[in-house]
Amino acid sequence: MKVHEKFLNYVKYDTQSVPDVDKIPSSEKQKDLASCLVEEMKAMGIKDARMDENGYVYGTVPKNTDKDIPVIGFIAHMDTAPDMPGNDIKPKIVYNYDGKNIVLNEEKNIVMKTEMFEHLTDYIGNDLIVTDGTTLLGADDKAGIAEIMSMAEIFINNPDIEHGDIKIGFTPDEEVGNGADLFNVKGFGADFAYTVDGGKLGELEYENFNAASAKIEISGVNIHPGSAKDKMINSILIAIEFQNMLPVRETPENTDGYEGFYHLTDIHGEVEKTKLDYIIRDHNLEKFNRKKERIEKIASYLNEKYGVGTVKVKMTDSYYNMKEKISPHMHIIETAKKAMENLNIEPIIVPIRGGTDGARLSYMGLPCPNLCTGGHNFHGRYEYIPIQSMEKVVELLIEIVKLNVK
Repeated sequence: MKVHEKFLNYVKYDTQSVPDVDKIPSSEKQKDLASCLVEEMKAMGIKDARMDENGYVYGTVPKNTDKDIPVIGFIAHMDTAPDMPGNDIKPKIVYNYDGKNIVLNEEKNIVMKTEMFEHLTDYIGNDLIVTDGTTLLGADDKAGIAEIMSMAEIFINNPDIEHGDIKIGFTPDEEVGNGADLFNVKGFGADFAYTVDGGKLGELEYENFNAASAKIEISGVNIHPGSAKDKMINSILIAIEFQNMLPVRETPENTDGYEGFYHLTDIHGEVEKTKLDYIIRDHNLEKFNRKKERIEKIASYLNEKYGVGTVKVKMTDSYYNMKEKISPHMHIIETAKKAMENLNIEPIIVPIRGGTDGARLSYMGLPCPNLCTGGHNFHGRYEYIPIQSMEKVVELLIEIVKLNVK
């Protein structure tokens, strides 16, 4: 089965994770794909393939040499993002793409336009897997799974290719920030690993945001508006005031590169109670901490203005920049870069404006930078992935393993 055929099989499974659920996996349906993967791994000859009670999948392609070779791991996540429906996905293949706008759904007039997504024209002549415009595709990260599985199958079917132990791991709940929580680093047994969870072909990432979440609860006092003078405290208006005290240009839509941001992801409320949910991001740890301090200072100011307890803040760190943990092991990056160059793939070494399981795993003792999958426009209706890019990523994983032998 070709890599894109594996991928099209995996996207049939609804594996959408659920935010703010205090268990792993956050949705039991993720285990359906996990079970499928275990069976497929066993069928191809991976004897120790298994799923644990939390839905994590592990397996080993055993070494076929007596050489003392470091144990390398490859990891991808099974869940899809809550941002967009992830069930009843209807992928289609645009063969020999001609560089024009792509009509995803004629009935609903959903069109992927080159003027919005200029990178489409980089793939003229390629075969693109797209959605029907009503769901995400799931290339994040079922493409990574398909690529790892294809790599494993090639090594098993070609025992003449020398390699050390290759560890495989598939995680649940990455999209809701919990993918690494119960990952068994010791049991996994790799010296280092790569997550296959990036975007455009050639991306190689070992820097990511420091990340935190902030949940703001604002309490007000509701009085009949006809007699509210000097009595009503409208929590909605205080919420607006809170937001307006944050730097207006430090939002996702106004930042790129190494610039951090505050992102208001949810707001709902009434006069008596309003809740704001933020995510806070910055590559620089000092700036990251200052951003969190600003949230606390705004809350303190508003509590002085409206009364103690009016604004409550719950701040939680999510993950940290993996650069600190990767830097002592830069051979991992150099190997991946060399593998790309050997395959005429231009390395694109960029900071992740987000996070991966690898960030958490790096702090858990498993150095784990991030490799491309070849996909674009993750988490939305315009998600797509070129088949040729997926095939090239499979070659890349194989080349990394080969270089690990030398």
